[in-house]
Amino acid sequence: MLNRLTSIEERYDEIDRMMADPEVSIDFTRVQTLAKEQATLRNIVQLSRELRGIMQQIEEATSIIHEESDVDMLAFAKEEVAELEGRKTRVEENLQVALVPKDPNDEKNVIMEIRAGAGGDEAGLFAADLYRMYLRYAQRMGWKIEVIDANETGLGALKEIIFGVKGDGAYSRLKYESGGHRVQRIPTTESSGRIHTSAATVAVLPEAEEIDIDIKPEELHIDIFRAGGHGGQNVQKVETAVRIIHIPTGITAQCQDERSQLKNKTKAMGVLRSRLLAREIAMQQQEVSANRKSQIGTGDRSDRVRTFNFPQSRVTDHRINYSSFNLEGILDGDINEFVEALQAKAQAEKLTEASQ
Repeated sequence: MLNRLTSIEERYDEIDRMMADPEVSIDFTRVQTLAKEQATLRNIVQLSRELRGIMQQIEEATSIIHEESDVDMLAFAKEEVAELEGRKTRVEENLQVALVPKDPNDEKNVIMEIRAGAGGDEAGLFAADLYRMYLRYAQRMGWKIEVIDANETGLGALKEIIFGVKGDGAYSRLKYESGGHRVQRIPTTESSGRIHTSAATVAVLPEAEEIDIDIKPEELHIDIFRAGGHGGQNVQKVETAVRIIHIPTGITAQCQDERSQLKNKTKAMGVLRSRLLAREIAMQQQEVSANRKSQIGTGDRSDRVRTFNFPQSRVTDHRINYSSFNLEGILDGDINEFVEALQAKAQAEKLTEASQ
């Protein structure tokens, strides 16, 4: 492990020198790429240097034990070695975790898509509940949410909504939300008191930057149209809504939330890049994990990942068989217990794979 740590430290210092080079510093894209790489190495380098320091202290304290005859000094040195060995073990454990390959998208912002599934109006109301849950979670985390496109069906229901989440580590915490969510409750329109089951899907895409996905202008077909409101009415007199089609893949993105055509086009391009990046990631995962039966956070919308059971005030995540009876709090954005449990399982699986 020490040889690997030495190589990482050397690369970290090399990036420092490169970023200080005037020829490199004027190339914004290259500086951005180097800065991101250095950020991924920083924690490992800090732990590595801490480990080297502890090992040096152990060596010094051990030499005292071999050379010292004073009883009090011997006792002090042995106590110090025991304490240092404990610190060394903890740092080594943290290094093992830090050295596990990270998802390169973890620090990215996010584009989320929520769509009502089976269940009619009740599914639309559930989709709106999910959106509010993520909105409240983002507020708790100090993140910013920006609506890109929404299709409301009245009575507070959503057919679909696409929105961006900007904040430190947004993707690392939200990526496990991808999949099918279902709700079991008595609809307000149900006179006989029967419990209905409805569903919604959530997709979480890492926000792609221009350096992540190369899109050629000739690969795009762009439509400009009037933004529409409820019942088909036009909310604007001018054509500002934008729909972009990526011709090679057929992937489409649109935005009509802004009054400016340029802003709508910028947002739609952001969604398109993120969908193309998600497609690329899915293809890579399929190749790497062809024989793996279950994964956390693959984004497969056919998977039932979580159930919200109102009669029992219970929320269950089926991937980790974990339940919470704090349904009201969870719908108000208190989802950290699920996020952290899913992160812990994913980390344990990575450690297991790394050790094999």
